[in-house]
Amino acid sequence: MGFLVGSQNGVRGGGCFRSLIRRKQVDSVHFKRHGHHQLAKELSVPHLIAIGVGSTIGAGIYILVGTVAREHSGPALFISFLIAGIAAALSAFCYAELASRCPSAGSAYHYSYICVGEGVAWLIGWALILEYTIGGSAVARGISPNLALFFGGQDSLPFFLARQHIPGLDVVVDPCAAVLVLVVTGLLCVGIKESTLAQAVVTSINVCAMLFIIIAGSYLGFKTGWAGYELPAGYFPFGVDGMLAGSATVFFAYIGFDSVASTAEEVKNPQRDLPLGIGLALSICCCLYMLVSVVIVGLVPYYAMDPDTPISSAFAAYGMQWAAYLVAAGAVMALCSTLMGSILPQPRILMAMARDGLLPSFFSDINKKSQVPVKSTLVTGLGSAVLAFFMDVSQLAGMVSVGTLLAFTMVAISVLILRYVPPNEVPFPSSLQEIIDSVSLRYSTGSPDVTKEKSGFYAGTSMDSNLPLLGKATAIEYPIIVKQEAQGNFVINEGSRRKIAGWTITATCVGAFLLAYAASDLTLPRLLRFIVCGIGGALLLFGLIVLTCIEQDDARHTFGHSGGFICPFVPLLPIVCFLVNIYLLINLGAATWTRVSVWLIVGVLVYTFYGRTHSSLLDAVYVPATHADEIYRSSGESSA
Repeated sequence: MGFLVGSQNGVRGGGCFRSLIRRKQVDSVHFKRHGHHQLAKELSVPHLIAIGVGSTIGAGIYILVGTVAREHSGPALFISFLIAGIAAALSAFCYAELASRCPSAGSAYHYSYICVGEGVAWLIGWALILEYTIGGSAVARGISPNLALFFGGQDSLPFFLARQHIPGLDVVVDPCAAVLVLVVTGLLCVGIKESTLAQAVVTSINVCAMLFIIIAGSYLGFKTGWAGYELPAGYFPFGVDGMLAGSATVFFAYIGFDSVASTAEEVKNPQRDLPLGIGLALSICCCLYMLVSVVIVGLVPYYAMDPDTPISSAFAAYGMQWAAYLVAAGAVMALCSTLMGSILPQPRILMAMARDGLLPSFFSDINKKSQVPVKSTLVTGLGSAVLAFFMDVSQLAGMVSVGTLLAFTMVAISVLILRYVPPNEVPFPSSLQEIIDSVSLRYSTGSPDVTKEKSGFYAGTSMDSNLPLLGKATAIEYPIIVKQEAQGNFVINEGSRRKIAGWTITATCVGAFLLAYAASDLTLPRLLRFIVCGIGGALLLFGLIVLTCIEQDDARHTFGHSGGFICPFVPLLPIVCFLVNIYLLINLGAATWTRVSVWLIVGVLVYTFYGRTHSSLLDAVYVPATHADEIYRSSGESSA
């Protein structure tokens, strides 16, 4: 027999579930996405650093240090920032490998679609849309109070920009927030290089303000003897547990570097520049956070810090009232930069989903002059502006973290899949059915060498798979363990290795979830908590040992673009990353998850009635990846 090829037409009867696990092909030097205009390649490492730092360092740092120091960390606040930075670096390593191998728009949505399946990818993309919309609106709402300080007070903005209360609707509208969102939207429509340059300027002002805090604060500290560190309770007044709780809180100060990955298609040299941009941006943010926290906690004892304006109050305590204006300027610049970082990725997520047919093609249009998705950007900007104008979204801020942490979680899983069970099927359009049949015929009637080669592979559609995280199982019946004739050693054959790896990754994810849940839910009976924790820990340890012992898939070397960053310490690093993110997700609270669930249910309905039936993979034909090049060559010859 030749290829066993299958298309979605052949599985329409049970296709609802099978459509959830169909995977698209990764872009590579051999495969380029046709039928779509590409975004302009204008970005280099400095641009990426500006996007990463600008999206990460928000005004939270100007408030967060006071709250976390008073309630959790005390003088050990800088250690909390260090641990949170290391935890964020785990996700950054995973992002760096996938971004350099799959440099297309879409970020975590794109990686999930390639490695896991269409259903998970849709939920990730839908959650990211919510994250960026609410995130941008919340940031815009926070700018006007800080901006008002330069006009004499919190309510001193000009009338046409000041917040107004509408009695009949009991709504406080914020024209300033809406105007700022529209200005940023217009800037993003001009072009990626121009908008990134503007973000670099704004981010530079913010960094200069933080450097002023560090330098001036250090001078005051050495001059006065660092009163904040001369405490009888020591550096850990709340214990190590308090310091770790502070790390979990300040972890969210690091989310934002994933915006760099969303611009992958616009980077000139993604294999080199994307890992550098992500790594340097995160390193700069971590250093600035730690230095600011060291200085501020040293100037004022943690219990005396103002939770709302800790930095301004610290300088005011030493008679430097004028420093409050510099701190306010830094906060405004930080918010403006974060606003740009929140609006920038969403049009690219919408564009990527529209390219795949999961959203209307309207969102995938790229302006020929500016080479950016102007229509998607305008829709994003208008939606965020309306939300910022009418609604105080501060109570919805927790929903922003759900999208980010879900994306971090799926990126970690995608790295494990890439290393151990990378997709070994390639979807082709049904229009190439004749060419696929021709290649299949050549293999079925070929020479003995060809027959020998093809006897060890399979073909078909990944929709027929009943294995977790895998494509269709091999049709060749081999024992799990085979004996090598020459050395006498026992090794696992390739088909069985993929099965074992797939089930092990699944068991590891289940174990991490059980362990995180048992550690978080204090309402469970003590004995039940210990049992669940033990089961989760055992599964996690088992998965780590098995994945460490078995070999990684050789196909990982040819997956996507080669020559990029390689994530170290696999499988340990992605597994720890997954565990940390799952723990943080579980601890976001029931109210947050209730709101997010409503949005996700809406997403399921949209996918069911539109995305599933319009997917570009609806009639795809799946063939072995090892023979895709021959089909490409044959299709090229036939079209020549």
